[in-house]
Amino acid sequence: MTEPTLKLYAHPLSSYCQKVLTALYENATPCEYCVLDGTEPVASRFAALWPIGKFPVLTDGDRMVAEASTIIEYLDAVHPGPMRFVPAAPLAAVEVRMLDRFVDNYVMTPQQKIVADVLRDGERDPRGVREAQAMLDTSYAWLDARMRGREWAAGSDFSLADCAAAPALLYADWSYPIPRRFADLWAYRDRLLARPSYARALDEARPYRHMFPLGAPEGRD
Repeated sequence: MTEPTLKLYAHPLSSYCQKVLTALYENATPCEYCVLDGTEPVASRFAALWPIGKFPVLTDGDRMVAEASTIIEYLDAVHPGPMRFVPAAPLAAVEVRMLDRFVDNYVMTPQQKIVADVLRDGERDPRGVREAQAMLDTSYAWLDARMRGREWAAGSDFSLADCAAAPALLYADWSYPIPRRFADLWAYRDRLLARPSYARALDEARPYRHMFPLGAPEGRD
């Protein structure tokens, strides 16, 4: 069997790594999973490869691609499968990219602010946490309205935006619970978590859940 040319440097618990893994699993794309759990030689290879230190990072032979959304677009362009994550139609592609940015900037970013505050060595930032919670309140309401009558974020087709939304909504609800009155958003979250590609990434993260600073609530995964 030919060795895969793709290598993904990632950690199973990371939301952005799960985003890329969902795309890889969706198309059964052959890829070597280099788990960044501190063990060698993977840790040193990654440090030399990407001094910024943020993951995931994908390599394809001599080419390196960083940032989750860019990695998924690279897979679409160079290693396409049956599922295309960004549509060919220009306006449809703009919508998918807008929703991907919405999820990363207005769901994942405030969620991570809440988690980061727990990890602070010094004085906490209650004002920053309140601002993050307010942003999530707004984002939850907007997404709930957005998902009314839709199966996936950009319509009937699973896309880059849904790869982003699956881990974002999982961890956002863990950090600042999604109100139950947002029935359409909850139904969308349930569909995402049941999607086989994301369910696989979620299962791979289970052994690391003790590392989540706020604790992984029972019955909300």
